[in-house]
Amino acid sequence: MYDKFCLPERYEGTEYCVWMEYRQLALEYKPECDLSSGFPDFPAFPDHLKKYVAEVTNDKDLDHVLYQYTRGYGHPRLVNAISKLYSKLVGRHIQPMSEVLVTIGGCEALYCAINGHVGPGDEVIIIEPFFDCYESMTICAGGTPVFVPLRNKGMSSDCASSRDWVLDPDELTRAFSNKTKLFILNTPHNPLGKVFTFEELHLIARLCKKYNVICVSDEVYEWLVYKPARHIRMATLPGMWERTITIGSAGKTFSATGLKLGWAFSPAKLMKNLFIAHQNSVRCGVTLIQEVTARCLEHETSLLGTSDSYLENLSAGLQPKRDYFCRVLTDAGFNPSIPEGGYFVFSKWSNLAHKVNLSSEKDAYIDFKFTKWMTKNLKLHGIPVSCFYREQNRSLGENYVRYCYFKREETLAKAEAILTNWSGRSLTET
Repeated sequence: MYDKFCLPERYEGTEYCVWMEYRQLALEYKPECDLSSGFPDFPAFPDHLKKYVAEVTNDKDLDHVLYQYTRGYGHPRLVNAISKLYSKLVGRHIQPMSEVLVTIGGCEALYCAINGHVGPGDEVIIIEPFFDCYESMTICAGGTPVFVPLRNKGMSSDCASSRDWVLDPDELTRAFSNKTKLFILNTPHNPLGKVFTFEELHLIARLCKKYNVICVSDEVYEWLVYKPARHIRMATLPGMWERTITIGSAGKTFSATGLKLGWAFSPAKLMKNLFIAHQNSVRCGVTLIQEVTARCLEHETSLLGTSDSYLENLSAGLQPKRDYFCRVLTDAGFNPSIPEGGYFVFSKWSNLAHKVNLSSEKDAYIDFKFTKWMTKNLKLHGIPVSCFYREQNRSLGENYVRYCYFKREETLAKAEAILTNWSGRSLTET
């Protein structure tokens, strides 16, 4: 009887989810040090977040508002707060009611941007490696993903860096055609931590304008950029406001991923399609969380340019963790690409292949075998990088692993102890 209820064709090829498998793996093997998940394991959010949660929930005058539906495209106070912040950052007035959409996390904003504009026959350019939902959402919308890989050119003279990973201009140019509908940009980049330069963005912008393409700019790690790198918003480049949809995330902005609140802003002519995709899926977000986030954004907007700004101090506070953990990996024999942004490190592990016996692992890709072996035997949990590539290009990521270093000092010290002990042992001992 179940033959009638098979998965719809639009979802074919999207069944597997690495996050589901690796979360279950962690539950089963209980690693001592879980560096797979992209969130802090300590209260890293600003003090005023909890203050506003308490303030809002205890305000009985708001009871008739907070526990009922709010405006479907975004709580009025929140879209105004988003408008005020980003109008300042992009240098133009963003209309709160027609150019801002509030979503259930950054993923829903991506979903609305892709499903609101892509249909059968449309091509979507995706940079490899990529956050996995870019491909699956494109496929589900009926579009065709076209992939362009970042290649490690090893240009840095001092040390391996995420800036060594660059697009080949000829490959990028060949990816564009009259069928191209969207270009998905992610800067700062997950999993690499690359922050795209003005020159790189200018080339992408020029091609988007030449082929009349919308740029979906996923900038959820916008406040996590380490000097001297600088985050440049695609919407600020000449001629790009008119064709850019920018994605943001309260969870990444305030180091509180449980908020599950995101947003998109763009010109009204592009935003109307996101509105329609949103109203035909989620329709309305959580009023209470939107009110809290609005107050946090208002507070932070007032502090921009001061020493009290949580957002402008976030990367400076995280950089010592980055530097420390990259040294730990290097000392253990890994070859990390030091990230310019975000809170993941993309590290080559294949130099250590002689220290592991992966014969017990049955996966098709060697980085899956390595990360599972590490979880089971050393209790150190990471994410295989080949999952960030399309099927045909998995080999480009198999020598790498991704770790999150936005963790307590004790967690990173535990990782150092595990790796130091392991790196000093022979294969027979492990």
